[in-house]
Parts: sequence; C-alpha cells; structure tokens
Amino acid sequence: MTTNATPDQSTAAPAGAAPHADLVAVVGGPHTAAAEALGGKGARLDELTRAGLPVPPAFCLTTGLFELFLRESGLGAELRAAEARGEPAAVVRESVLAREIPESVARTVVAAYEELGRPRVAVRSSAVREDSATRSFAGQHDTVLDVAGDAALLDAVKVCWASLWSDRAAAYRSGSDPVGSIAVVVQEMVNADVSGVLFTVDPIGGRPNRLVVEACCGLGEGLVSGRVSSDFFVVDDRSLDVVEERVRYKVTKCAPLAPGRIGMTKVDAADRDAPCLTRDQLTALARLALQVREHYGSEQDIEWALRDGALHLLQARPITTRARPEAAEGARSPYLPRHWQEQPDAVRHGTLWSRMDIGEIFVGLMSPLGLSFARYYQDHVHGDCARALGVRDVGDVGLHMGYFQGHVYLNISYTAYLLGQALPTRDQRHFTRRFVSEEVDLATYANPFGSFPGGMEDLLSTAHWLRETAREMLVMKGRARAMVDTRLYEFDRARRLDLTRMSRRELHAELTRYLDYFHDAHVGYMPYYINAFGFYGILTELCAKWLGAAGDNLQNRIKTDMSSLRTVASAQEIWAVAQAAKARPRVMEIIEGAPLEEVAERLRADAEGQAFWDTQMEPFLRANGTRGRQEMELTHQRWIDDPSYIFQMIRRYAADGFTADDIMGRSRARQEGDVREVLGGLPLPRRKTLEGLISMYALCSELRETTRMSMITSIWLVRNVVYEVGRRLVDEGVLHCLDEVAQLDFEDVRRYVSGELAVHEAFSREAVEERRRVHEYHNRLPEPPLTFVGEHDSTRAVRPVKDGARLTGLGSSPGRIVGRARIVEDLVWQADEFQAGEILVTRHTDASWTPLFAIAGGVVTDIGSMLSHSSIVSREFNVPSVVNTKHATQTINTGDMVMVDGDTGVVEIVEG
Repeated sequence: MTTNATPDQSTAAPAGAAPHADLVAVVGGPHTAAAEALGGKGARLDELTRAGLPVPPAFCLTTGLFELFLRESGLGAELRAAEARGEPAAVVRESVLAREIPESVARTVVAAYEELGRPRVAVRSSAVREDSATRSFAGQHDTVLDVAGDAALLDAVKVCWASLWSDRAAAYRSGSDPVGSIAVVVQEMVNADVSGVLFTVDPIGGRPNRLVVEACCGLGEGLVSGRVSSDFFVVDDRSLDVVEERVRYKVTKCAPLAPGRIGMTKVDAADRDAPCLTRDQLTALARLALQVREHYGSEQDIEWALRDGALHLLQARPITTRARPEAAEGARSPYLPRHWQEQPDAVRHGTLWSRMDIGEIFVGLMSPLGLSFARYYQDHVHGDCARALGVRDVGDVGLHMGYFQGHVYLNISYTAYLLGQALPTRDQRHFTRRFVSEEVDLATYANPFGSFPGGMEDLLSTAHWLRETAREMLVMKGRARAMVDTRLYEFDRARRLDLTRMSRRELHAELTRYLDYFHDAHVGYMPYYINAFGFYGILTELCAKWLGAAGDNLQNRIKTDMSSLRTVASAQEIWAVAQAAKARPRVMEIIEGAPLEEVAERLRADAEGQAFWDTQMEPFLRANGTRGRQEMELTHQRWIDDPSYIFQMIRRYAADGFTADDIMGRSRARQEGDVREVLGGLPLPRRKTLEGLISMYALCSELRETTRMSMITSIWLVRNVVYEVGRRLVDEGVLHCLDEVAQLDFEDVRRYVSGELAVHEAFSREAVEERRRVHEYHNRLPEPPLTFVGEHDSTRAVRPVKDGARLTGLGSSPGRIVGRARIVEDLVWQADEFQAGEILVTRHTDASWTPLFAIAGGVVTDIGSMLSHSSIVSREFNVPSVVNTKHATQTINTGDMVMVDGDTGVVEIVEG
C-alpha cells in the first residue's frame, strides 16, 4: 500500500552519533548485515547496486533495528501476548502506531538520513519473505512516498513497521505462517517523468524471447493502481528490436502535487499521444533488464523510472506466476469452453459474433467483475427478455452470449435462429444484417444453426408471437409510466438507507431485492429497444425500395421531439443547473475554483452552496444521477457517486454562454420539411405506411429512453451493495484497496452475502491476482472487431499506421463539417478542455456523453453502429457523425483539422 507523507519542519530526534549504526545498512555499501536482515526488497536492491545497476541511493533499517524497537518500547512482550490471545491484526497494528520510537532508535534513523544527504525519500517496507521465488507479497506492506524531514521520516518508518500486521498482509499469509520480521528501505525519491514495469518473459502468454514493457507518465503508483493509461511495448530479447507497440492517449498521471502530497494531475497536451519512451530509451531499458535476468538466472518483474533521461531501477522480483499460453493464444472463440466443446465444427467455425448495440451498455473492455455480472444477466435475465419479445422457445441461454478478450458478444447466429419464430425476423437477414460491420461478408455467410423448425412448431410460435405483440401494443405506455414511478421509489428508498450499518444477512436481502428489480427493469425495457430497432430497420428497407436515391439516409434525417428523449434532455437540464449556478457568484466561485474532487463537499459546507445543492443538484441527480459510462460495468462510478463530470459541464456551459435554444434548438436547423417533401411524392398508401412507421419509431424511441433510466438505476442499486461488500473486504485485509473490487467475481459476492461461503473461501488472493493479470493482458491486445465469424486471433491483428489521412466508417448522422479535432479519453478530466464546435474523437460513447454532443461540431468514434446511443443522439442534435472508424483515436491528433462527412462515412485529415 502506498501513502503520502505529511511534511514537517522540525527535527524529531536529538543530534549525535548513531548508537546502533550496525543495524543500518547502506544499500550497496560496506556492511555486515545478512541478506535476511535486509528483507526481500532491501536485499534485492543491495544486490542490484553491487552489480553496478542504477539503483537510487538508499539505506536499509534492518530487522535487527525493528526488533530493538520492539524491545526498547516494551512492545515485544505485549504483541506476543496479543497474538496468543488471537487479537485481530488491526489491533496489533494500532498498538505499534501508537507507540513512540525510543530515542536511541530514532537517533540511529536520523543519522542515516543525514548521511544520505536529507533528500526527499520514499520509505518502503521490506518484509523478510517478500519478493521470494515462491511468494512476492507485492503490495501487502506499506510504502510512504515523498517524505521530507526527521519527524515525517520517523512516522513513515513506523507505518512500514506496523504494516507487518496489516489486515491485507495477514490475509495473504496462510494460517500457519508466522508473522516474521520486517526491514525498511529509505530510498531517494525519484519524481519520475516516466515509469513502469518490465517483465523479462510474457507474464501471461509465455511467448519466448519477449520483454514486455508497460510505461506511463509520472509515478508508477498510477500504473499499479490502474488509474492511468499506459503504453505497451514488446522488445525481442535477442535483437532488442521493438516488435509490438501500442501507444495510448494518456490524460492523467500520478505525480507530486505539493510537498508530501501525491495525486492525480493532467498530462501535458503535447505528451498525450506520444510514446512514453523513445526507441533508444527502450533499448537501454531492455539492456538493463537482461543484466538483471542474467544476474539472477531467472525471469524477473522489474519496476523502473526515468528522470531527466536517466533510468533507475526501483525493484526487481522473480516472476512467481506461471505463464498461461492458452490465455495468450486466447480462447479464439467467444463460446465458453463447455459450449465450445459441445458444438460441431460447423458451428464452432461458422458462428457470427457481434458486439454492436448489445444492450448499448456492454461497450468496450470490461473488468472481471463486469464480465461476471454480464454472465449473471445472461443466466438469470436474458431468457425472460427474449420471452418479453414474444419468442416462445428461448433455447439454451448459455448460447445467447459469448465472451472474448474481455468483451461481451451476442451470438447472432443462434439469436437469429431463435428469432425465426417471430414474423418480422422470419427472414434471418432482417436481423443479421443489423449486427454486421464491414469486417464480415454476408454473401459468404450461412447460419450454421439453420432455420427454426417448420410445421406445427412454426404455427404455434407465430400464434404466440402475434398474441404477445398485440398485448405489448396495448400495455406499452402504461408499463412505461409504472417503470418511471417504480424507479423513483427505488431510488429514493436507496438514498435513505445506510448499507454500512447492515448485517451480512440484511445485505443479502437488499441484494436480492435489487436483483429482482434488475430483472424486471430489463425485461420491461427490452421490447421498447427491440421495437425501435425493428421499426428503424423496416423504415430503412422501405425507404430504399420505394424512394430510391431520394430515400438515401432518410431514416437518419427523421427527428423526434428532443424534449421527450430522456438522454437528450439531460443536456438541457445541466444547462439549467449551470444558469442557476451562474446567478450565484459564490456558488460559481466554488465550482470554478475548487479541485473537482472537493467541489461537492465545499458546496455543502457553504450556506449558499447548500441551498444551490438542495434546489438544483438534488433534483438533477434524482432525474439523471444513475447515469455513467459503460453502465453494465459495475466498477464505474455514476454521476451521483462522483459528480465531477457534472461540475466540468457546468463550468463549460456557464463559460460559453449557451442558451437553452442553442442546446435544444439545434435540431430546428433542419426541420421535417425535407422528409415531408420526399414523402409527398409517394402514393397515399405508401406515404401513410411510412408516416405510421415514423410515428411508431418515434414512440418506441421515446419509451425506450424513458424506461432506460429504470434499467440503469437497477444496475446502480446492485453496484451499491457490491461496493459495500468491497469496503468490508478492504477493512478485513482481503483486498488491498477498493480498486480491487474490479477483480472480484459477482457470483462469489452473491454466495458470500448469502452466507454460503466464508470470506476467505469466497475471495482468494490467488484468484484476485489471476483475474487482474488476465485483464491486463486483454487490455494490451488490439481492440477486437465488432463482428467476426468463427474465431479471431488479436495477437496477429494488423496495427494501424499513424500517417493515414483518410478513414472510412459508418455515417450515422448526416451532414458535413470541417473543424479541429479533440481526442477525449476521460470525460471527467477532459470535459473542461472541450471547446464548442470541436470534433469529438473517441473510442466509443454512450448516453453519459450527451452533454458534450450538445456543443460538438461533429463526432467520430472507433466503434459504434447506426443504432447506438451516440448515433441517435448525434442525429437529434443535428451533429454530423461517423462511427466504427476503428482507428480514429490512433490516427487523428488533437488539433488536427478534420472533415467529417456523416452521409458517406468518410473522415479526412485536412491539416495535421
């Protein structure tokens, strides 16, 4: 665990000769301390320094000094008695922290610090068995960064000593393991420009002759915590050539914010899309890594830092986990292993997979927790969603969805086979082609499942579908009203509850309630989504058939009433909140002047701010607060959990002086006149048919947006319980920090709160680490295609080149515009950078991006489809949009002048 130091101005220990200098070892210098007395980390750094490798200057407080501290403070006997009584580790730890360091020990520490030159230092725990060949203990004990001054140093040393009894270290040890002893390394702080890790062998795939490098801007703590984006390189250990490279857009870094304070800050704009390391720096780093591997004769996990062009080695430990070649190869099919084994070759190699629009919330790479929650949805909810569409036989729900390299896919072949029971999709092409991107040629595709059985089965299924569809038409509006009322009730009830005070049994009851609501909200929402989808598809086909060239893209020029679309209206509501803030100078002063993470707290601590919060923020959050990005991903905070994005948009809307008409009236620039003009030339029956389809599409779109809030609120409710469990696991030392909730399995959480499993049965450290490693491996791979047939090998994917000047995708909202591009990777950190009229370029969007669409000149995404939320919202705001360009974020740079043609689906870099 890494913490920040509290700076001090005083000297805490008296000056004078160190009375126990023999219990301090200068790392790499002359000393008589045994390797075990330095602890795992200290011994390693001592060896690396003696080998002539660039390790920052450091000294090590040996285990002997720690044991002297225990004796002279009287803690030794006290702690042995506490352990014999079975006292919790946290109680023992607090006893250590509460005790003063004896004078002779303090003088010894201060004297060593004086000899080092009294620089700012990192104080790192070095337990006896840490970084061994069998167990790394990585992250189990504490590190305190950016320490300066005697008193702060002594406090940091005590924190490291006490971490021997941290909950997480106790949880990591097996029950029979003794506590052992601990040393402390005090090392000159390297405020790195770039830092990262290097594995001398592929830690997941085990591919030979591969040095794997991950590099981030700033301190490595940002990379370890998963809070920053990193570049990925693979270097051949024979030629030292870079054989793989993936440069990500980097928005934030971990860095010193003030003396003794480490936190997140922005990466300079010029460095965001540039590689963290040059080829020469990668070569130098690779050479150092080979020296370390040769020195130890085994594969190594190395932490390094780059400061002012100089490389520093911060740590090296043996790689303690076995490579998994099957993970590197990837299960090349999204079928789960059991289902893959059960399928004949024709199905294995002929299944069409797609992740276009599936639920519109399974977007992009998902965490292990997110994937396991998706599997819960598949096993317990998806079948009933299919039944709500009038499907009589839902088949094997285990075949409906698949999982590939951390992404969720819909089995289009099997779903199309089952939807053959419904009249509109009796011809499978009507469904299949809506989920196919240009990667797949439907001319050569044949459904390996065939078509749904004919005869009596068809008659029964058709009758069932007709009956259910007629019923849906009668109840759809009433159900939507009921879903709105229920959502507000559940939301208000959840805001009143205090989950932290609930027993495990009460948490189980609450989770059961929320999962029931999750089921009902999704089943209620699905008909609106599919019917909007269906009417859009029929409209597209009939426009092409009856109108010819005049009907090209007509379905994308149809406007609904923007005020009735819940997602679009959220932009207007943020504008209204911004105007209310602007009318209160004190409120705007807080919103504009405070760090984002402190705005909410400062508003509520101020009388005028509290009034603004009660009258403006609370109603807005009640209506919109459960929104967030990638909403089926439980790890992502919602607006109500972290309103930073809202404050960014308030700043932007207030500064730019928009009016409500500017935001909501953009669609009036193109009224329905052109649509009516085209339809006016049709015979009356055809015109009435198309007008009826337009009306039904608009109605279903409106109901879809209205009820979507119920669906995403149900996910937020489940998230609340999962994170309350996570907080308790952190308190018990099972998890290092709350970020590790992302590595849990949702089924384990369910079984734990139900009382079926004890905490250590449900959440093993080894499982958490394995899921993290596999997730990191998936994150390094190129984005898998939106659609493919059979199997796909991402390790052999062709990577885009940076000098491409023309991209083609799907034109999802018509119009043509030229403007400056801005790459947006992180909404919260970049919303204040986005300027009105700029071209928004990002990997993918969802409903949470709507406030930016309201001021964007155009939208370009790497992935997406005609019916994703981003496409629909772009059309409503009259913003030209091109989606599914695949490589826009890797080809376009912020500041490039680009042309976006939403009719042809072309994006060109006009001026780099």
